[in-house]
Amino acid sequence: MALTITVNGTPREITADAETPLLYVLRNDLQLKGARFGCGAGQCGSCMVIVDGKAVQSCDVPVSAVAGKSVITIENLGSVERPHPLQQAFIDEQAAQCGYCVSGIIMTAKALLDVNPEPGEHEIRAALAQNLCRCGTHARILRAIRRAAEKMRAAT
Repeated sequence: MALTITVNGTPREITADAETPLLYVLRNDLQLKGARFGCGAGQCGSCMVIVDGKAVQSCDVPVSAVAGKSVITIENLGSVERPHPLQQAFIDEQAAQCGYCVSGIIMTAKALLDVNPEPGEHEIRAALAQNLCRCGTHARILRAIRRAAEKMRAAT
């Protein structure tokens, strides 16, 4: 089945079964590898993307559900030369060890900061409840998100 989905601002026509997980289309058809396969059951957050402003676990969403919606992946946030404030804050705070979960955490944090530019610790923790990280850098992740929020507020 041919579907048109908008990914990172660009309409993309894909041919896939309507029930194919969005994650598979992103990684296999569009070669966007930032969203990672973790659990495949919508429980770890490694595959998080933003769909119409909300953090969504792409392994748990059929591609047909995003037709006509805006999908943003981590590839759209920044570059090596000009990282997004969240990416830079994660670097500055050394908030990742293995890095496997980080793209999902950053996408969740971006969706949060887009609607709440000044979240408290409770709001950050609640937003990240769908993201698992086994590296033990949770305190650094929280500091990185607060740092990015400050930078993003200062830039507006």
